[in-house]
Amino acid sequence: MKKTAPAKKAAPAKKAAPAKKAAKKAAPAKKAAPAKKQASAKAAQQAPAKRQAPAKTPAVAPKKASAAVKGVAPAKTVAAKPPRGESRTALVRRARRINRELAEVYPYAHPELDFENPFQLVVATVLSAQTTDLRVNQTTPALFAKYPTPEDLAAANPEEVEEILRPTGFFRAKTKSVIGLSKALAEDFGGEVPGRLEDLVKLPGVGRKTAFVVLGNAFGRPGITVDTHFQRLVRRWEWTEETDPDKIEAAVGALFPKSDWTDLSHHVIWHGRRICHARKPACGACPIAPLCPAYGEGETDPEKAKKLLKYEKGGFPGQRLNPPRSYLDAGGKAAPPLGAG
Repeated sequence: MKKTAPAKKAAPAKKAAPAKKAAKKAAPAKKAAPAKKQASAKAAQQAPAKRQAPAKTPAVAPKKASAAVKGVAPAKTVAAKPPRGESRTALVRRARRINRELAEVYPYAHPELDFENPFQLVVATVLSAQTTDLRVNQTTPALFAKYPTPEDLAAANPEEVEEILRPTGFFRAKTKSVIGLSKALAEDFGGEVPGRLEDLVKLPGVGRKTAFVVLGNAFGRPGITVDTHFQRLVRRWEWTEETDPDKIEAAVGALFPKSDWTDLSHHVIWHGRRICHARKPACGACPIAPLCPAYGEGETDPEKAKKLLKYEKGGFPGQRLNPPRSYLDAGGKAAPPLGAG
């Protein structure tokens, strides 16, 4: 009896010891739990700050053309490239938005050939092939001073006309074209430039592009002018994959109401000459960068892009010797006459 009693008392003692050790081990675990909660709470407080960081970078271009017109380069932007599967509706909306943005950038956009009547415009447009509008504008004052009407130019000595047109390049072919179209006007249209597409394209040297320039700017009839700038930009913007000018005209024309066609042509051509250049587009100074799938093909740094700007945005004269008042009021400068330093 005496031996068994201590054994019974010792048994609970051995069982109690592990229980106390377990309690001691459990206590720190309970204290550590709040530390983990505090750490997670701190992490949670820091998490929103990281998510809000991108909001500091503007997702859209700076206030449209106002920045570019005043010579202030926009902030860096990252364009959201449209998906490959862009729907027809999405394409139409994006294209029209680009045109609206450009209309605010170039509210004074105009044909950059000097002219006073339809005859001068059709001749100047024919002469603008393979040269700049500026060179044509510097050359035509002497031409129209000597041959003011279609009848006068039709009867001109080709060698004398060639000498005047020499600065425009390809002057022999151009002389043949302008004398030929003048004869056609004098003989077939009573010395007046016709106001219909089907008649204009019958004139020597006049294609659809030239015809739409004349219709849109001399007669106020809508037309799309598909020149080299227009072709380059609408393909960069993925409005069409066509390469033929007539097909480009049809594809782009389908995206816009007919009433927009003439001004659309001016907006696109002006943007191509001033910002979206062929070799070095000034992407960092482009107000429509967020809408452009080709953003990044050119210089994206705003300061470097600013140096690429041409004409009024870069502080240089435009193409016309006699530009509209609205252009001059916007800060544009008239081009110098031929031979001026």
